[in-house]
Amino acid sequence: MAVSGQTGQDPEPDRPGPGRLTATETPDAHGAYPRLGDGDLARLAALGRTRAVAANEELFRAGDRVSDFIVVLAGSVAIVAGYGTADQEVIGVHGAGRFLGELGVLTGEAAYYTAVAADDGEVLAVPVDRLAEEVSRNAALGEVILRAYLIRRSLLRGLGVGLRIVGSRFSPDARRLRDFAARNRLPAQWLDLEEDRGAEALLRQLGVAPGETPIVILYGRQLLRNPSNGELAAAVGLPAPSLPQASCELLVVGAGPAGLSAAVYGASEGLETVVLDGMATGGQAGTSSRIENYLGFPSGISGDELAVRAALQARKFGVRLAVPAEATAVHVDDGHYTVCLADGGSATSRFLMVASGARYRRPDVARLDHFEQTSVYYAASQAEAMLCRGDPVAILGGGNSAGQAAVFLAQHASQITLIAREHDLGTSMSRYLISQLERLRNVRLMLGARLTQLTGDDTLASVTVVADDRTSRDVPARALFVFIGAAPSTGWLSGLVALDEHGFVRTGRGAEQLTGQDLGSRTDWRPSMLETSQPGVFAVGDVRSDSTKRVAAAVGEGAMAIQLLFART
Repeated sequence: MAVSGQTGQDPEPDRPGPGRLTATETPDAHGAYPRLGDGDLARLAALGRTRAVAANEELFRAGDRVSDFIVVLAGSVAIVAGYGTADQEVIGVHGAGRFLGELGVLTGEAAYYTAVAADDGEVLAVPVDRLAEEVSRNAALGEVILRAYLIRRSLLRGLGVGLRIVGSRFSPDARRLRDFAARNRLPAQWLDLEEDRGAEALLRQLGVAPGETPIVILYGRQLLRNPSNGELAAAVGLPAPSLPQASCELLVVGAGPAGLSAAVYGASEGLETVVLDGMATGGQAGTSSRIENYLGFPSGISGDELAVRAALQARKFGVRLAVPAEATAVHVDDGHYTVCLADGGSATSRFLMVASGARYRRPDVARLDHFEQTSVYYAASQAEAMLCRGDPVAILGGGNSAGQAAVFLAQHASQITLIAREHDLGTSMSRYLISQLERLRNVRLMLGARLTQLTGDDTLASVTVVADDRTSRDVPARALFVFIGAAPSTGWLSGLVALDEHGFVRTGRGAEQLTGQDLGSRTDWRPSMLETSQPGVFAVGDVRSDSTKRVAAAVGEGAMAIQLLFART
């Protein structure tokens, strides 16, 4: 493997011949490899072009931006990780009627593997923009493709195919990169220098000193040395357009359910819309393993899938998504609002939608900083579940997020201990979740209890829990998951709008109860239900004072805010 440079890549190495690639088609055990029918193939053929391919011909390579939706018409195509290296592995084979690629085809990310013709055949290539036009007319086809791509991305993450993050578990930057990859649904493999002997050998092979870590290896030939989140996003092709001096009609800060809902409805009504988020699309909802009480999804939907679907829907209406793009300040000039970004850029708009959500609260317990590097998590996604497989874990919190995490992690951890201050979970958790928890044999509830101590050396070994009667118990736990609420992300607002005593944004009548301002003298304007103390600035979702902290409510607020916006123009 040849890898070098801060963000560049070496010239193409001399690659060994691929040899005979298997032509045995991969069984469709997960619903990830559907076969298109004759009708869909005929409609797609009118939009693209067919061509012959020869055995061992590369259709696209790892690191390429795939601009065509490719369907196999004859022969077979192998999907190969590490193609041309000693570690190459065939991870799938597609026969006639199947289509290639995964979620990156729709999102613009680079491919994480190489597609190689296993034998002579024929393929159909349809430009992705023309595919989008067909899908807008043929919703059933769009659902087949999207569902398959979502499952394929999940399978890639489980296989460890994709980028490789190498570093120490004690490094804050390594944790940052792992979190960024997980929140943005990037397939990634984590190599821990503290445990994985192969990781140190890999560093020696690449000529990288341990002190230069963490590093990220992309596509087997590109190396990033401790990249920022923005550098990693640019390298994999996440939608992070440069915003040196962007302007638009509607600027949405925050890409959670409320922000994406506002963007979709605003753009669909003709507003030129830009969405900023400092971490990932999906917000806190994006970290939920399964949302079971969201209308229209009787079997539930993961936060990952909801975020992907919403982001794709926003793009369909022309929304410009910038991730990561962290808002740091805002000011108003002549009725327009300019948001300053951490990278020095800015974005200006006539209307501003504050949807920046809230950041996780941290428990007040000694040594939390130490264990946050290795054993404390504020989300329970597939990435975290893989790290604690077979281990006992503790969950702190008594709300829906804690309950959803417990139900999900019970499939992976040996024992779950849920610690809650509440004596009755029914005061803060939905009944359906409580019923599920009560049926899980490896979930133990400790109610009316407080977490007082974290114990272990480099990694967490146990937690100490004290009940109301002051009895203390040590509970084995190799990981601690924290879901105790969140504090509003409003520091970037720079005093522009009125906040309540807890820092949440006041809207409607609440916005009129101001300190240092008097709306009483203004007879020409009163804030609407979701409008702040500044005309044209709206707040939706978790960041808003008195909001209902539920996904469906956030989506509804985002849509309603657009209606109120048009009502005042």
